[in-house]
Amino acid sequence: MLLISTAKTSPPSFFTSLNNKSHGNISIKPQNSFFFSKNFNLLLPPLYSSYTTTLSVSSSPTKEYKNPNLNRKINELCEVGNLRKAIELLDMTPKIEIESSTYCSILQLCAEFNSLKDGKRVHSIISASKIPIDGLLGTKLVFMYVNCGDIREGRRVFDKVANEKVFLWNFMLNGYAKIGAFEESVYIFRKMLGLEIKVNSHTFSCVLKCFAALGSVKEGEWVHGYLLKLGFGSYNAVVNSLIAFYFKVRKVRSALKVFDELTDRDVVTWNSMVSGLVDNDLPEEGIQIFIEMVVMGVGFDLTSMVIVLAACANCGNVLLGRAVHALAIKASFDRRLTFANTLLDMYSKCGDLTDATRVFKKMGEKSVVSWTSLIAGYAREGLSGDAMELFREMEREGVRPDIFTVTMLLHACACNESLENGREVHNYIRRNNMQLDLYACNALMDMYAKCGSMEEANAVFLEMPTKDIISWNTMIGGYSKNGLPNEALCHFIAMLQERKPDNRTLACILPACGSLAALDRGREIHGYILRNGCFSDQHAANALVDMYVKCGAIALAQLLFDRIAMKDLISWTVMIAGYGMHGFGKEAIAAFQEMRQAGIEPDEISFISILYACSHSGLLDEGWKFFNIMQHEYNIKPELEHYACVVDLLARSGKLAMAYKFIKSMPVKPNVTIWGSLLCGCRTHHNIKLAEKVAEHVFELEPENTGYYVLLANIYSDAEKWEEVKKLRERIGRQVLKKNPSCSWIEVKGKVNIFVAGDTSHPQTQKIESLLRKLRSKMKEEDYFRKMRYALLNEDTLEKEIALCGHSEKLAMAFGILNFPPGKAIRVTKNLRICSDCHETAKFISKTQGREVVLRDSNRFHHFKDGACSCRGF
Repeated sequence: MLLISTAKTSPPSFFTSLNNKSHGNISIKPQNSFFFSKNFNLLLPPLYSSYTTTLSVSSSPTKEYKNPNLNRKINELCEVGNLRKAIELLDMTPKIEIESSTYCSILQLCAEFNSLKDGKRVHSIISASKIPIDGLLGTKLVFMYVNCGDIREGRRVFDKVANEKVFLWNFMLNGYAKIGAFEESVYIFRKMLGLEIKVNSHTFSCVLKCFAALGSVKEGEWVHGYLLKLGFGSYNAVVNSLIAFYFKVRKVRSALKVFDELTDRDVVTWNSMVSGLVDNDLPEEGIQIFIEMVVMGVGFDLTSMVIVLAACANCGNVLLGRAVHALAIKASFDRRLTFANTLLDMYSKCGDLTDATRVFKKMGEKSVVSWTSLIAGYAREGLSGDAMELFREMEREGVRPDIFTVTMLLHACACNESLENGREVHNYIRRNNMQLDLYACNALMDMYAKCGSMEEANAVFLEMPTKDIISWNTMIGGYSKNGLPNEALCHFIAMLQERKPDNRTLACILPACGSLAALDRGREIHGYILRNGCFSDQHAANALVDMYVKCGAIALAQLLFDRIAMKDLISWTVMIAGYGMHGFGKEAIAAFQEMRQAGIEPDEISFISILYACSHSGLLDEGWKFFNIMQHEYNIKPELEHYACVVDLLARSGKLAMAYKFIKSMPVKPNVTIWGSLLCGCRTHHNIKLAEKVAEHVFELEPENTGYYVLLANIYSDAEKWEEVKKLRERIGRQVLKKNPSCSWIEVKGKVNIFVAGDTSHPQTQKIESLLRKLRSKMKEEDYFRKMRYALLNEDTLEKEIALCGHSEKLAMAFGILNFPPGKAIRVTKNLRICSDCHETAKFISKTQGREVVLRDSNRFHHFKDGACSCRGF
């Protein structure tokens, strides 16, 4: 912190200088921009306690009293707190006989009882009696109104009676601060300086809190210099407020400098340092300050214990948390509910549910915070069942869960995809009229989205009376992650009509563009990101690179990736996976090595990406190398996805026997993906005997999946074993099998056009079929090789050609030729793997039409150019 020079201490321009120095007639213009609650309950703060004593014993103005006994009687009733009797006696007494000090006593009691009605009654009597409202009486009136929540009326009285006595000014200054009207507090402070009211330590403490709340850094620094000039730099209360100010405006170094320069530190000072460091995301530094505090023998209090436990929770230091727990037991703080709740929260956040549960069971009194802290602990550990059981027990004990409780429960259900438990919480929300709460609705939508029930999420969304940016982002992200990109885009467009998207919105909608391969829409969003300077956001930048990767524009993805200033693990993994999807295995390996050289350690996902890249580029030795590095250098235990990549790598490379042996040696049970990869390898390398053996494992795991039956039939067809094909077709006919319909889509002028094999509903169907017939004729003329045996038919050539012609990717490619200008690349996406015949057709189109064809199937990208494909047969 740069200390303000004390040579120039006049207030900056924001302080209004007043020429009128007559304090007997001061009028302060109220600010009309504030709303004050009628239920405001303001107790006189401790820092004014010395003034309270003075007010209650001060002598009243000199006056002739006709009935001192009545005044004494009313004062006695006030002393014992009998406001009702005092008011009754006041009403029965002639007003000319009531002393000013008696009115002060009654007003004091009205303030203590928060009885605004009686206070106004006394005020009206005073006004009717034409008693001068100044001095102590005026002060008591201001105190009564402010304390009873009517700060506007209190301000009106204050403007008439304000004098040079600083305590009244401080009282109003603090009164506005208590209700969050910090600008009005600052306004009064400016008036104090302009009228040369002599400020004190309470003034500085309060105004520093106001500037902290307003984030007024320069003004707070001016106050720092001003208080140093006036000699308040050694007042603990002022310095503590100064430290709190600097922490609040996130000037940590300035706070540390003030702390270091203070020689006489009290426990509040130390607590302020620990709390400030924790609030500024520096819990370790806060813990060091606490340790220094203990070593120096400073007596800690309950606040110290609570603050340092929060620091332990934030940085996961459960060992120090246990030590603090022991200190608290010795100091008998462990029985205090506030400490017990914080201790429970600390163990919970550190993942020590055993000790958290032990603390919970030993608690005599449990609040809703206690129950919620333990529920949150279960939620963080993914134990949604335990969280729900605790929730039910909480209800049985008669403790009513609040919004935070239900949101934590919904989070637990979302993490575990516990849809039924989530619905139970939703029913509780309905029964207790919480369905209009924004936080509850957002948590409900998030739970339903993560459990895959977008219909129920949308039902909550439609019923919400108000929606914030989180509501929209939850729906857009939910649709995108649940494979409903069209719905995500529709919600995004609807959102644009109501509010401006933020970085999270962009990170949610870009994956939907990638799923649809909607390059034009993705470019529009890219333009929005550039115009609004959002590319600096890591999430948006990573999502943008991923979108270009999945839209087939790998060169653009690489260009944007290079422009990311601070690449994190996700950035590198997205790019490595992108290279793998496009068949650029060597580029993926180079990126992986560069990531490691940059000091970023790969995780499980990164290794899946690099193994996938090696598999799809036929890099067998490199794949084995990375599989061993993962286990031995990074101690990452392989999961099913890693094993699947290795099996796929071996199968594609023709090492079928090795792949089969590898599967048998796996420490985990292989899933259908692993066996399916080997079955594909058997097809590619024509190993019928192994294929039959592998197929039995596949059919056992997924007996209703038509795709694997078709794959085995194609293997038989490859070897022209038509009898086996016939038997397999009969087996398919006897079983009720599920079949994923083949569909392909292509974006033209921002609109996604979907094609399904055999569907003739498209407006351009006739033109598409005519073009495909012409292409087929040219392929015949040029004797272009086509693997028609993969049609799974043993019929004449014409029937084969008709069946092959109806494949959805062919329809989409033909549509692209008809609707794109010459030379423009055709980008098609398919939900299943591309068949061999369509693969050969795409090659022919790229050669004869002079176009690049980019086709993304369920497995990878195929870039067709000049009659060749980037996959190179892998």
